[in-house]
Amino acid sequence: MGIVAVPDERVDILAEFSKSAKKIPAAIEFVDIAGLVKGASEGEGLGNKFLAHIREVDAIAEVVRIYEDSNITHVSNKIDPIDDIETINLELILADLQTVTKRINNIAREVKRGDKAEVAENAVLQDIKKILESGQMINNFENTKEWWSAVWQLNLLSSKPILYVLNKKNGAKAVDTAPVEEYLKKLKACYVIVDAKIEGELSELEKDDKEVFKKELGVEDDGINDLIKESYKLLGLMTYLTTGEDETRAWTVKQGSTAPEAGMAIHTDFKEKFIRAEVINWQDLLKAGSYGKAREQGLVRTEGKEYIVKDGDVIEFKI
Repeated sequence: MGIVAVPDERVDILAEFSKSAKKIPAAIEFVDIAGLVKGASEGEGLGNKFLAHIREVDAIAEVVRIYEDSNITHVSNKIDPIDDIETINLELILADLQTVTKRINNIAREVKRGDKAEVAENAVLQDIKKILESGQMINNFENTKEWWSAVWQLNLLSSKPILYVLNKKNGAKAVDTAPVEEYLKKLKACYVIVDAKIEGELSELEKDDKEVFKKELGVEDDGINDLIKESYKLLGLMTYLTTGEDETRAWTVKQGSTAPEAGMAIHTDFKEKFIRAEVINWQDLLKAGSYGKAREQGLVRTEGKEYIVKDGDVIEFKI
């Protein structure tokens, strides 16, 4: 398990603007789950243990190898990114099919009696079952809230948002990524390309040393920042900021959060005791030069309980 900072230049810029004693970026948590093999849904490899771990996460970063290296074996003895993706996704689908079938069997008696709630749920379950039997992931479908409610209650693996992480290796022969990128585009899937080996070596170095090492290797970007940012976006998260002499801090909230809900990121009391929020876009604050000048220019707004917080808002809560 690793907790990493979300790259955000706004924190650095505002900290300098406010001459903050410290700065705290937003963070995201990654859990490294052991690799999956064909037959996992039937207990092969780590099987059910692997699948149980996936059920606990909010989104999946599916790491796919796109390089050749005779010193690192592949479970299928071939480097085929599309086949790897299809193998992993099929195991998720098969595991979901077991979950859905079990639920259908569990409510069969109530459905036969004509209980309204179970009859309605069964109709949704049968629809989901057809999708899974056709070899499709649930996360590719749009439907009603009621339909998705049944999906969420079952915590289906293939309903989770997925970010495909195409893992290259500096110095190793890369496979042609054009086919896999085209494949992922057809799936309307999110993906990033990273060099995990470079990142592993860089993780031991200080920031300045990292830049020197990158230049020596001729590497401009290892893709890790893209991975973090895209993961943050995939989870439906955004950032608002607070800034002052004590600290500049990025706060993580769900997109669409109201001001009182966003305030809970600071303290749970903020939702119940919320009176109002003073809000200004971070760029407007910088352009104004100070809070005082921003208020004179009418750039600081007073917002109430219904205000939907926007990414990049600088907020001061009044309770």
